[in-house]
Amino acid sequence: MATVIQQRVSQLRQAMQQHQIDAWIVPSADPHLSEYLPAYWQQRVWLSGFTGSVGTVMVTADFAGLWVDSRYWEQATVQLKDTGIVLMKSGEEGVPSLNEWLAAHLPSKATVGFNSQMMALRQARQLESDLATLQVRFVSEQDILAPLWNDRPNLPKQAIYEHTAPFISQTRAEKLAMVREQMKKAQADWHFISSLDDIAWLFNLRGSDVEYNPVFLAHALLSENRAVLFVHTGKIDADLAETLAKDSVEIADYDSALNVLNDLPESSSMLIDPDRMTLALSRSACKNVIQQVNPSRLFKSQKTAADLQHVRTAMEQDGAALCEFFAWFEAALEKGERISELTIDEQICAARARQPFYVCPSFATIAGFNGNGAMPHYRALPESFSYIEGDGLLLIDSGGQYLNGTTDITRVVPVGQVSAEQKRDYTAVLKGMIQLSQAVFPRDYPSALLDTLARTPMWQLGLDYGHGTGHGVGYFLNVHEGPQVIAHRAYVFPHTFMKEGMITSNEPGVYRAGQWGVRIENLVANVPAHKTEFVDALKFETLTLCPIDTRCIDKDLMTTEEIAWLNHYHAEVLRRLKPRVSGAALAWLELRTQAI
Repeated sequence: MATVIQQRVSQLRQAMQQHQIDAWIVPSADPHLSEYLPAYWQQRVWLSGFTGSVGTVMVTADFAGLWVDSRYWEQATVQLKDTGIVLMKSGEEGVPSLNEWLAAHLPSKATVGFNSQMMALRQARQLESDLATLQVRFVSEQDILAPLWNDRPNLPKQAIYEHTAPFISQTRAEKLAMVREQMKKAQADWHFISSLDDIAWLFNLRGSDVEYNPVFLAHALLSENRAVLFVHTGKIDADLAETLAKDSVEIADYDSALNVLNDLPESSSMLIDPDRMTLALSRSACKNVIQQVNPSRLFKSQKTAADLQHVRTAMEQDGAALCEFFAWFEAALEKGERISELTIDEQICAARARQPFYVCPSFATIAGFNGNGAMPHYRALPESFSYIEGDGLLLIDSGGQYLNGTTDITRVVPVGQVSAEQKRDYTAVLKGMIQLSQAVFPRDYPSALLDTLARTPMWQLGLDYGHGTGHGVGYFLNVHEGPQVIAHRAYVFPHTFMKEGMITSNEPGVYRAGQWGVRIENLVANVPAHKTEFVDALKFETLTLCPIDTRCIDKDLMTTEEIAWLNHYHAEVLRRLKPRVSGAALAWLELRTQAI
């Protein structure tokens, strides 16, 4: 594979020379700026061989680099070996950002190229600003990489379906009215949306064009009295089209979006989100552009009381599936059966599939034993996986898409003997997770600032981790949603402030390269805490229901308060899951929720 990658980079360099381009940038993106991409848009994967969900490749005549954050350093080190592509560890001290590298290495009046359909408007403007002193010429309308990809997959064209009662608490008409009210406040005549989860939420529709995310390829255009949905022909059947028409939703061909934008009156004003609209599409927007966060993004993040109730049920279903899985796993280990990381993925997906309203996994299962668990986004593949043999720690990060919610959970379990150092790491992570779980904070508090609560118990023990502590989670939508993010290095913007109804992950970790990884993750919801003359406060309700393995705990490191929290959590897990399991799964549940 390394030789193939070398050949592809060489072909790109030849094309760059032909078009007189000094540097070519390949981000992980599509025309919707999605995190998870249809195979058709996975140019960075094709060019570099690196399969992580994020990362940017940049190629010059004598250098090729992959910029990726700490979650993927171990994986990238393995996948880039002998390819000639250098791993650039984003966030590490002394490592320049992509823009900084270009500014330091490009000559004056150099030419930089990229596909404008794969770069956000804000990102493109930042690139222009950072390279302004070099008087760089940008080439972005022609994709020189596309002709090199001979076996490129086709665009997905699966059918779109409606997300219906009893799982929907707000009608399509109500959601459209909410967004139009925000357009009115912004004095926008039009609002263009490309982000797939925003569109799916707004129109109460779902699809399967993107792996793990129940979304579909589409753009949308709104005015005070028009709603146009741009989708590929044939994706919406006659019955659904008739249903949409009742809410005055027009259907147009996916490829006609640019032409429709170009035909809008030049005097019109248009609301766009610069982080969720590509440079290519923004060029066709009205001259009077209002740049704000998509209103749907903020509305979508704040689950209604009815939504949260459905999610609680989904968590019970998911917890029951995990009880079945772990009961099988421990029994199989005891029998001496040979289990691989791939087997774990198969078994955990099969257990979820037996639950009501299950649709698919919410992301690729991460099952990493010992050193593999030290790679936060590791994925076992048929050509590269480990067996669960000997002593150590097994990290399992998995989730499901249900019609009534999206789940994401990480647990670490012992295999054989566990060392004192492993127990120390595990307990430190647990302490951080518990501390964040107990947070009470004002409404509209900056989400990023909560990160310190999870890290403080770990910093006290000399430990830390490179990734954020929490990401937003959708409601039968993307498992990574936002806009809130719990990460102390994240920028603080008003749209990331904590609102009632938001669902966020709580997942501190410790990773020792080549040895083991520990991450414990629950999902939490923002719910009212109390209101006094001093503060109107929110707190976290823990949604995830699954035992946290107590065999890895060094109890001497735990405070009385932390032990009380854990015992209370396990009592609640037992109470909620007991009616949903039986036999071996029930016996496992009762054993693993015993108080310490």
